[in-house]
Amino acid sequence: MVDVGGKEATLREAIAGGTVLVNAETFGLIARGEMKKGDVLAVAQVAGIMAAKRTPEIIPMCHPIAISGIDIAFSPDAERCAIDIKAAVRCKGETGVEMEALTAVSAAALTIYDMCKSVQRDIEISNIRLLRKSGGKSDFAER
Repeated sequence: MVDVGGKEATLREAIAGGTVLVNAETFGLIARGEMKKGDVLAVAQVAGIMAAKRTPEIIPMCHPIAISGIDIAFSPDAERCAIDIKAAVRCKGETGVEMEALTAVSAAALTIYDMCKSVQRDIEISNIRLLRKSGGKSDFAER
């Protein structure tokens, strides 16, 4: 684990994104709230938040971070039969929150898969990536 003790505590934010692709039937069940396991996006949001908070427990070299805020948003796209996911994580600390944002998106996507697999097995999770980070030595924005 990298020693970040000598770094200055700054405001840091990371935003990650990803996509879950389903078929039209599955998309309709999600949109109408008719999936047997419950409200897919509400459960996926909670899963993403919980995962971000537990990132150091599942990613071996991650520092425990005092997260100050997590926002997870879903953008359902009926034309593509897609659920786009964005997770924004913030803290004031010595190291960034990129891994927490990426973990939040991953867990949210996996939760959507888990809640929908009874009606569709070929769900696709794709394009999980860092969209933006700020704070610390360098900023990043996806082009």
